[in-house]
Amino acid sequence: EDHYDLEKVKKRILEYMAVLKLNASKKGPILCLLGPPGVGKTSLGKSIARAIGRKFVRISLGGVRDEAEIRGHRRTYVGSLPGRIIQGIKKAGTNNPVIMLDEIDKLGHDFRGDPGSALLEVLDPEQNHTFSDHYLEVTFDLSRVMFIGTANYLDPIPPALKDRLEILALPGYTRQEKLAIARRFLLPKQLSEHGLEDHDVEVSFTDDALLAMIDSYTREAGVRNLEREISSVIRGIAVKVVEGEVTERIQIDQREVPEYLGPQKFVPEMAERTAEPGVATGLAWTPVGGEIMFVEATRMPGKGGLMLTGQLGDVMKESAQAAMSYVKSHTSELNIDASLIKDSDIHVHVPAGGIPKDGPSAGVAMFSAIASLLTGHCVRPDVAMTGEITLRGLVLPVGGIKEKMLAAHRAGIKQIILPERNEKDVVDVPEEIRDEMAITYVKKVNDVFEIVLDRRSSDDRDAAERAAT
Repeated sequence: EDHYDLEKVKKRILEYMAVLKLNASKKGPILCLLGPPGVGKTSLGKSIARAIGRKFVRISLGGVRDEAEIRGHRRTYVGSLPGRIIQGIKKAGTNNPVIMLDEIDKLGHDFRGDPGSALLEVLDPEQNHTFSDHYLEVTFDLSRVMFIGTANYLDPIPPALKDRLEILALPGYTRQEKLAIARRFLLPKQLSEHGLEDHDVEVSFTDDALLAMIDSYTREAGVRNLEREISSVIRGIAVKVVEGEVTERIQIDQREVPEYLGPQKFVPEMAERTAEPGVATGLAWTPVGGEIMFVEATRMPGKGGLMLTGQLGDVMKESAQAAMSYVKSHTSELNIDASLIKDSDIHVHVPAGGIPKDGPSAGVAMFSAIASLLTGHCVRPDVAMTGEITLRGLVLPVGGIKEKMLAAHRAGIKQIILPERNEKDVVDVPEEIRDEMAITYVKKVNDVFEIVLDRRSSDDRDAAERAAT
């Protein structure tokens, strides 16, 4: 009723319910919903509690630095209280609620202790039946509680704590999934909140209008900003209704969206950004979902040096150096004039310089940008790539494949190049995206070189673009 798709999570809850029916003394599971903002992690916890008929308690852990927030204070302190876990159970009035530990990756620690370590006892099924709160001074049984954590990112979670969590990944939504969510959930909710659900004026949106809002006014993995844009349009409609401009019904179509939301916030830029040799389209994974990432390379008179900019981390810098070394050592195979490298310095830049970037997965894109620059052929604008490279030219697997493919699909990419050993990860990608994108698996960077370079002349490219337009 409340959430679209999310089959993996729903299946896990059904399994728990089935086991609970067979064994009533079964200990509660300890789940962690991992995904970008706006995909419905927190609201899913409420729905799970409602579905299994239990009380729901939400505990926000963002910024919590004091161990006493979890274990409570000793009674000798003035104003001492039990920890948040015991307080939540007291508030619920039952010993088997669903407790949501929100933003578990945002826990801090300082001289007052480490709340992440205090959570180890709470979230360990072998220990939490004798949980000790300093305020109570007696043990308390938490084994019947169902704990659900939420996180945007796994890396900040301490390894010992991560080991106790059953991770359920919630990736971003596809374009069609967002349309269905907007139609079934967001629109009715916003119409109700703005007093237009049961009003005399009938308000409706065409699919084209909603898709225009998804494509041109939001670029996100979840639907939080989409809900804000829908809310903005409905507020504009509410003004018209109150002023008497609309009396019976109003339908918003694609042409009317800019009237309420202003000019487009996002415009297609793939063809423009890759129109010159030396630019390749890579794919990145961040805590807020997948992203398109451009890698630019240019050369200037010099002595074969390599300059790197764009606030790159050490791993990413080493990827660029590995790509450059491979190009230098295989000039004949790549049909590159070796004197170009000898008499030039290469500058590799990754735009959005204010954002720190790191990781090995841009190696293939960096190789393609450098090879494109030195051969004088552009990289095809409809191709994006990801993969780590070695000095032997092997393309190694990387993570975040589903999120990266969703980002490529949002950006209008028609072909994606993946490491051969990532083929198993594509199974998790929605079928509609696999059908709309050509997926090429590569084992060596030389295969990438043959696929991505557009060997047509600039006049031929311009003519093809004009014909497509």
